[in-house]
Amino acid sequence: MKKFIIILFLITLQFANAKDDTILFLGDSLTEGLGVTKDEAFPKLVKILIQKELKKDISIINAGVSGSTTSDGLDRLKWYLKKKPSIVFLALGTNDGLRGLDLKQSQKNLEEIIKYAQESGAKVLLAGMLIPPNYGPEYSENFRKMYEEIKDKYKLKSMPFLLDQVAGNKNLNQSDGIHPNEQGHKTIAKNVFEFIKEDL
Repeated sequence: MKKFIIILFLITLQFANAKDDTILFLGDSLTEGLGVTKDEAFPKLVKILIQKELKKDISIINAGVSGSTTSDGLDRLKWYLKKKPSIVFLALGTNDGLRGLDLKQSQKNLEEIIKYAQESGAKVLLAGMLIPPNYGPEYSENFRKMYEEIKDKYKLKSMPFLLDQVAGNKNLNQSDGIHPNEQGHKTIAKNVFEFIKEDL
């Protein structure tokens, strides 16, 4: 009987150790890695850093889709939650802002994403975004504040700007001046890793 209990314990332990954390990166072309390969996009690079620095084997889901808005992300999320991610890294909103969409609706969409994710048991980490004043400085400032309001309302851990140290740097962006190049994604990955590592 005692031998059986020990064997059962070892089998249980084996399954427990085999269960990886899964990080769902829900975003747009910045997450997808437009202009670079999937292996060069920051989600994959974050996984490599976690494996190297933390000695943890995790799974990632790169749910970045070029052109995606907060509305699109909300539609996709329910399917991705079937994968039971332990963390949802939420990096959406840039395309809403660049298109001048109603920020009240954008905020509502982001909040719905957060609620669905939290109800599934996932921890939500929020990546803030910034936009140029194409629609006036007031709109851009309200866009920035939207993320702060969401962070405070849901008590989320957040990074103020996903493209910190990358935006505006010609050496880290492609010729369009918007999408990071391979080196830019490496910088983003380092920043995201530092932001996310304590939650793993």
